[in-house]
Parts: sequence; structure tokens; C-alpha cells
Amino acid sequence: MKQLLDFLPLLVFFGVYKFYGIIAATGAIIVASAIQLTLMYTLYKKVEKMHLFTFAILLVFGGATVFFQNDAFIKWKVTIVYSLFCAILIGGNLMGKPVMKAMLGKEMKLPTPIWMKVGYAWSGFFAACAAANVYVAFSLPQETWVNFKVFGLTGLTLTFTVLTFVYLFKHLPKEQK
Repeated sequence: MKQLLDFLPLLVFFGVYKFYGIIAATGAIIVASAIQLTLMYTLYKKVEKMHLFTFAILLVFGGATVFFQNDAFIKWKVTIVYSLFCAILIGGNLMGKPVMKAMLGKEMKLPTPIWMKVGYAWSGFFAACAAANVYVAFSLPQETWVNFKVFGLTGLTLTFTVLTFVYLFKHLPKEQK
């Protein structure tokens, strides 16, 4: 159920875009994200900080998109979120406090250097996604960007997540496997 809630705003964005365009889709994703947060809190009595963070950025850039009737704002939102995630991961590693360990360390007991490698790998992934988004968003047709945002970035993220867990599983002590 929780995974479905994670994809709900994106699916709403895509569906509304196909019938009504980018401005309506942006308004719809803002509403769908607010509903998502409400449902998460209602069902789990908790909302993840990442969801609140991305919602706040969505409100700013999505709101600007709707207010100014300019899709550039929503296109930049994707790049900004990925860039901030990249910076947070690098910053955590540089301070010796890997963010990935803080997120997953309770479930998987691994040495800090492994978590740091994963943090750097994800920061590189986020940097590449941010750069790819800028290229696709501002060099290719809007529909191509929407498809890339919904299917391309989502597919890449799911693939990178699976690869990360394969890597982490490989380094787990035998008693945790």
C-alpha cells in the first residue's frame, strides 16, 4: 500500500497531463501530493521527512508554474530535488555521518565505509539524473520530458535501488542474510 501511495502523485500528474496539459497536471500533482501526505499520516501516523521536503519544493515550483503559467518552474523542480539529494549525501559522507547508514543502518548492519560508498554512488546517480533532466527538459519537446520524468527517472531509480540492495546484500555478515 505504501509503495502505491509513493507513486500516486506521479500517476495523477501523468494522467492529467495527457488530457489537460502541463499546467493542470502541475496543479493536480500538488493536490495529489497533499492527499498522499494526509493518507500517509492517517494510515501510518508518520510522514517521512523526504516527502515533506519534496512537497515543500513542489509547492514553491509547482505553485510558480501554475501562477505564471510557465512550465520551466516544474521542470527545474526535478533538477533541484536531485541536486539537493546529491549534496545532502555528499555532505553526510564528508562529515563522516553517511545519510544512507542513518536511513537503512537499523535494518542492515554494515561497516561505515560500505555506507559511504553507497552514499557516493547515489550522489553520482542523483547528479546524473539532475543533468539528464536539464537536457531533456530544455532541449526536447515537453511530452518527451513528461515521459522521461514519469517513466525514465522512475525506472532508473528503481533499477539503481535494486542494484544498491544487491551490493549491500553482498556485504552483509552471514548472520544477517
